[in-house]
Amino acid sequence: MKPETPLHSKRIALGSRLRRCKNVITLGVRTNLSGYEDWQLELIRHSDVIYYPTAFYADIFDTMGKRTFPNYHTYKYAMDKIKQTALFNLLKISHPRTRVFYGNYQKTIISDYFKFPFVAKIPRGSALGRGVYLIRNDTDLARYNLLTRAAYIQEYLNIDRDLRVVVIRGRPVHAYWRIARPGEFRTNLSQGARISFDNIPEEGVALAVNTARLCQLDDVGLDICFCDGRYWVLEANMKYGREGFRQAGIDYDQLMHDMIENGQI
Repeated sequence: MKPETPLHSKRIALGSRLRRCKNVITLGVRTNLSGYEDWQLELIRHSDVIYYPTAFYADIFDTMGKRTFPNYHTYKYAMDKIKQTALFNLLKISHPRTRVFYGNYQKTIISDYFKFPFVAKIPRGSALGRGVYLIRNDTDLARYNLLTRAAYIQEYLNIDRDLRVVVIRGRPVHAYWRIARPGEFRTNLSQGARISFDNIPEEGVALAVNTARLCQLDDVGLDICFCDGRYWVLEANMKYGREGFRQAGIDYDQLMHDMIENGQI
């Protein structure tokens, strides 16, 4: 139904992240513009900012010169580990040694660069710990290589936890440890990890904030770990979960509502 609020209210979203925020109209995602009603198209055309445009529309709006939240850069890198690694390395951000091997021939020389054990990931689109593998031997490696054309290989860091830091527009809105369950190297909550709020390190949070700033990521969950006497950025996630907020007693929807009202996003 067409809202009574005027078009110049400009508080619209396409993706569902803000669907519980009463100060935003969530239109949904239609890959065919004909799927939108005329008044919805007018809102899209005339709004100063569009929240959560999704990866489908982010680059389109960027080409039009329309501001979005999150910005185009966030969508460009957040679901692509290969681009993240290239960006981290160019910016000299502390990141585990990583190399990408393309095609069958390059996969045959992985062992020339990495010794067992090491970590292998599905480089694009994976989440929740799925598509992340600890490679202990040639058999593990052969199984992984069947899953992807581009083998994304990363040195193994002997850790039992990582620090998830959620940074929104340069502000660290939440941070917590994700501690792996016994016998599991992955620290994802979906893989049985638990949350801890004890002794959150300022240096780790500062690294996350600086990384988000340098990479121009304005809504991101950064995974930070401490190993061999230093902090490392493991990866950036746009589709971070809300369980850490819930356990800390933080109302995520209210947080976003307030940041919109205050002009922070």
